[in-house]
Order: sequence, then structure tokens, then C-alpha cells
Amino acid sequence: MIKIIQNVLFPPRCILCGDKGVENRDLCAACYADLPRNSPRCYRCASDFNAPHTSTILCPDCLLNPPAFDETLAPFVHLRAIRHLIIQLKFHNHQPSARLLGNLLADYLQHTAELPDCIIPVPLHKNRYRERGFNQSIEIARILSKRLQLPLDVHSCTRHRDTAHQVGLNAQQRNENIKNAFSVSPKFKAKHVALVDDVMTTGSTVHELAAALKTSGCHRVQVWVCSKAR
Repeated sequence: MIKIIQNVLFPPRCILCGDKGVENRDLCAACYADLPRNSPRCYRCASDFNAPHTSTILCPDCLLNPPAFDETLAPFVHLRAIRHLIIQLKFHNHQPSARLLGNLLADYLQHTAELPDCIIPVPLHKNRYRERGFNQSIEIARILSKRLQLPLDVHSCTRHRDTAHQVGLNAQQRNENIKNAFSVSPKFKAKHVALVDDVMTTGSTVHELAAALKTSGCHRVQVWVCSKAR
């Protein structure tokens, strides 16, 4: 009843264009249709093949150098409206963007993901968290936890090394920058987890975190991200 009254008094509006939202979301039908979908893709890293392949085929990079994570689910390409929403969340703590991104990702995962024991947002170093005041991955993961009814674990994984920003670094520099940056609590027992982040570029960050989890005894690590950069 509260939701019905709220929708009558304050109907959802598209945060991209201002038109009427659909399905109680801050997104209109036209903007939803225009979102850049990521398909077909590499099963392991979600890279776009730009060719008609099945979802089980691996890209050449994953065949030659398999990452520590087992699967990546990324419904969108990091372009246009999706990129705008992620920037608004990441650099301006725009909560409507977090809510919309989380719900869009949850919609996709409900039909595609093998649900894990828990979900883990990619952690920030304490200095970065103190500077920013929030972690955009946690904001998205909160929506997923509620929608998919999964435990949210924000304590078992720690970013113990304050690395430089990954923006502007090439793939090799990103790998070196993030190497051995994460640690996992010895009390951590989950065997199947999903790592949550806003966008995946080269995958170096989630690779390092997944490697730390595998070393700690985790058997399967999925990566759930809103978008994959080309």
C-alpha cells in the first residue's frame, strides 16, 4: 500500500531524459531500449566478440591466459547511458543511479546466473573509502542482495594495499598496480562467491581478488558487473 501511494504521489521519472518511468523504475521505455547490450560475449571475461558466437566460447585472451575468476556476467557495454550512470554514482554518489544500476543488473542475473553462497563487493582501501565516503560497489551490491535474497559480505575481503588509480593505465600497468592488493579473512568458508563491481575494464582487479579467494579455499568465483569496457 505504501508503494502504491508513493507511486501515485511521486511517480518514477527517467533520470536520463525526464520522461515517465516504467515498471516503477527511474527509466523510460525508450531509454531502456537504447541501453548498449553486451552480447555475444566471452563466457569467462564478458568481452564482446562482435560476431555470432555462443555464450560458452572463450576469447583468445582467456584461452591463453585464463583469469582466476570462472565467469563474468555483464549485461551492458560501458558506453553512452550506462557510462553516464556509473560516472554519476562513482564520482557523485548519485543514489538513484545506484538503485537503477542495481535493479538492471538484478533483472539480468535472475535469468542467467547460478546463485552463489554470498556476494562480495570489490573493496576499497580504507584511505580511498575515507576520501570518497562510500564504495559504489557496495551500493550496487545492496540492491542485488535484497533482490536476489543473497548474503552480502563486506568484511571477509580487505584491500590492504592503497594502490594508485587504475584509470589511464594500460593492461600491464594495471596488473602490476593491483598485484597482491587483497587479503581474505581466515574465517571465510564460502565455496562459491560472486564479486560485484560497477565496470570491468581489463579484469585485473577482480582477477587479483579472485586469486586471493581461490587461495583461501573458494572453489568458484563469478564476477557480476554492470558493464564491460571494450
